[in-house]
Amino acid sequence: MSGLVDKIESELEELHADETSPGMAAVALDLAKAIVDTDAPTAKALVADKLRSIMADLRKLAPVESKGDAVDDIAEQRAKRRAAAREQASG
Repeated sequence: MSGLVDKIESELEELHADETSPGMAAVALDLAKAIVDTDAPTAKALVADKLRSIMADLRKLAPVESKGDAVDDIAEQRAKRRAAAREQASG
């Protein structure tokens, strides 16, 4: 189940959690390791609940990344056409 730790590490990286909230990121990683290291179902459930809560908070704190969409592509094309038209008109 060390895949859990890998998945949490990967998500923390995607969320830029070390930049936005390094303490919470470290706790999340420790909690993931604790889930893997224990065989007690009750302890796993308790730690998993805490991990879920911290990850939810980290997701809320993550910076919003603009990946662009069709509207952005159309706006970019329009800006290029306008620039070309201005250049043609001026000279």
